[in-house]
Amino acid sequence: MAGDITLTMIKPYAVTKNYTGDIITQINKAGFKIKALKMTWLSPLQAEQFYAVHKDRPFYGALVQYMASGPIVAMVLQKENAVADFRKLIGATDPAEAAEGTIRKQFGTDKQRNAVHGSDSDENAIIESNFHFAIKDQYAY
Repeated sequence: MAGDITLTMIKPYAVTKNYTGDIITQINKAGFKIKALKMTWLSPLQAEQFYAVHKDRPFYGALVQYMASGPIVAMVLQKENAVADFRKLIGATDPAEAAEGTIRKQFGTDKQRNAVHGSDSDENAIIESNFHFAIKDQYAY
Protein backbone atom coordinates (compact mmCIF):
# COMPACT_ATOMS: atom_id res chain seq x y z
CA MET A 1 0.00 0.00 0.00
CA ALA A 2 3.05 2.25 -0.24
CA GLY A 3 2.10 5.45 -1.95
CA ASP A 4 -1.34 5.54 -0.37
CA ILE A 5 -0.50 7.21 2.94
CA THR A 6 1.20 10.36 4.10
CA LEU A 7 1.70 12.03 7.44
CA THR A 8 0.93 15.61 8.26
CA MET A 9 1.35 17.65 11.39
CA ILE A 10 -0.48 20.91 11.89
CA LYS A 11 2.26 22.98 13.49
CA PRO A 12 2.07 24.89 16.79
CA TYR A 13 1.41 28.31 15.25
CA ALA A 14 -1.53 27.06 13.19
CA VAL A 15 -2.98 25.13 16.15
CA THR A 16 -2.77 28.13 18.48
CA LYS A 17 -4.31 30.39 15.81
CA ASN A 18 -7.28 27.95 15.62
CA TYR A 19 -6.66 27.02 11.98
CA THR A 20 -6.96 23.28 12.67
CA GLY A 21 -10.60 22.92 11.59
CA ASP A 22 -10.11 24.92 8.39
CA ILE A 23 -7.00 22.90 7.48
CA ILE A 24 -8.77 19.60 8.11
CA THR A 25 -11.70 20.77 5.97
CA GLN A 26 -9.34 21.46 3.07
CA ILE A 27 -7.69 18.07 3.51
CA ASN A 28 -11.08 16.35 3.39
CA LYS A 29 -12.23 18.36 0.37
CA ALA A 30 -9.06 17.29 -1.46
CA GLY A 31 -10.16 13.67 -1.13
CA PHE A 32 -7.91 12.51 1.70
CA LYS A 33 -9.26 10.12 4.31
CA ILE A 34 -8.05 10.68 7.84
CA LYS A 35 -6.94 7.26 9.09
CA ALA A 36 -5.44 8.40 12.41
CA LEU A 37 -5.49 11.73 14.25
CA LYS A 38 -4.24 13.05 17.57
CA MET A 39 -3.39 16.30 19.24
CA THR A 40 -0.15 16.13 21.19
CA TRP A 41 2.74 18.26 22.37
CA LEU A 42 6.18 17.09 21.25
CA SER A 43 8.93 17.14 23.84
CA PRO A 44 12.24 18.59 22.68
CA LEU A 45 13.62 15.03 22.50
CA GLN A 46 10.69 13.86 20.36
CA ALA A 47 11.13 16.86 18.04
CA GLU A 48 14.86 16.08 17.76
CA GLN A 49 14.08 12.46 16.91
CA PHE A 50 11.39 13.31 14.38
CA TYR A 51 13.56 15.84 12.54
CA ALA A 52 16.86 13.92 12.95
CA VAL A 53 17.19 13.82 9.15
CA HIS A 54 17.86 17.59 9.33
CA LYS A 55 20.32 17.52 12.26
CA ASP A 56 23.21 18.84 10.16
CA ARG A 57 21.18 21.69 8.68
CA PRO A 58 21.54 25.21 10.08
CA PHE A 59 17.82 25.48 10.88
CA TYR A 60 17.64 22.24 12.91
CA GLY A 61 17.88 23.78 16.40
CA ALA A 62 15.27 26.44 15.71
CA LEU A 63 12.98 23.86 14.10
CA VAL A 64 13.22 21.53 17.10
CA GLN A 65 12.58 24.39 19.51
CA TYR A 66 9.58 25.60 17.51
CA MET A 67 8.00 22.16 17.12
CA ALA A 68 8.26 21.62 20.89
CA SER A 69 6.80 25.05 21.67
CA GLY A 70 3.11 24.15 21.52
CA PRO A 71 0.54 21.55 20.58
CA ILE A 72 0.49 19.89 17.17
CA VAL A 73 -2.13 17.80 15.40
CA ALA A 74 -0.68 14.70 13.73
CA MET A 75 -2.66 12.81 11.08
CA VAL A 76 -2.15 9.83 8.83
CA LEU A 77 -3.89 10.55 5.54
CA GLN A 78 -4.86 8.07 2.86
CA LYS A 79 -5.38 8.64 -0.83
CA GLU A 80 -3.91 7.25 -4.01
CA ASN A 81 -0.60 9.05 -4.67
CA ALA A 82 -0.89 10.54 -1.18
CA VAL A 83 2.56 12.08 -0.75
CA ALA A 84 2.65 13.93 -4.07
CA ASP A 85 -0.98 15.02 -3.89
CA PHE A 86 -0.57 16.31 -0.34
CA ARG A 87 2.62 18.20 -1.18
CA LYS A 88 0.69 19.91 -3.98
CA LEU A 89 -2.17 20.75 -1.59
CA ILE A 90 0.12 22.31 1.01
CA GLY A 91 2.37 24.25 -1.36
CA ALA A 92 5.98 25.39 -1.13
CA THR A 93 7.80 25.40 2.21
CA ASP A 94 7.96 29.19 2.12
CA PRO A 95 4.38 30.53 2.16
CA ALA A 96 5.55 33.56 0.17
CA GLU A 97 6.45 31.20 -2.69
CA ALA A 98 3.42 28.89 -2.31
CA ALA A 99 0.69 28.88 -4.93
CA GLU A 100 -2.57 30.66 -4.22
CA GLY A 101 -5.11 28.42 -2.53
CA THR A 102 -2.54 26.13 -0.91
CA ILE A 103 -2.63 25.50 2.82
CA ARG A 104 0.73 27.13 3.45
CA LYS A 105 -0.21 30.21 1.42
CA GLN A 106 -3.44 30.63 3.40
CA PHE A 107 -2.28 29.75 6.91
CA GLY A 108 1.51 30.07 7.01
CA THR A 109 3.59 33.15 7.77
CA ASP A 110 7.17 32.05 7.02
CA LYS A 111 9.29 28.94 6.41
CA GLN A 112 9.12 27.88 10.05
CA ARG A 113 5.50 28.82 10.72
CA ASN A 114 4.28 27.36 7.45
CA ALA A 115 1.22 25.74 9.06
CA VAL A 116 1.84 22.07 8.24
CA HIS A 117 4.42 19.36 7.82
CA GLY A 118 4.00 16.89 4.98
CA SER A 119 5.98 13.70 4.34
CA ASP A 120 8.42 14.08 1.45
CA SER A 121 8.50 10.45 0.28
CA ASP A 122 6.54 7.22 0.53
CA GLU A 123 9.28 5.76 2.72
CA ASN A 124 9.25 8.73 5.11
CA ALA A 125 5.44 8.67 5.22
CA ILE A 126 5.61 5.18 6.73
CA ILE A 127 8.45 6.08 9.12
CA GLU A 128 6.71 9.27 10.24
CA SER A 129 3.34 7.55 10.64
CA ASN A 130 4.98 4.94 12.85
CA PHE A 131 6.60 7.71 14.89
CA HIS A 132 3.23 9.12 15.91
CA PHE A 133 0.96 6.09 15.76
CA ALA A 134 1.50 2.52 16.92
CA ILE A 135 1.02 0.51 13.75
CA LYS A 136 2.36 -2.95 12.97
CA ASP A 137 3.15 -2.31 9.32
CA GLN A 138 2.32 -0.09 6.39
CA TYR A 139 -0.84 -2.08 5.67
CA ALA A 140 -2.55 -1.04 8.90
CA TYR A 141 -4.21 1.78 7.02
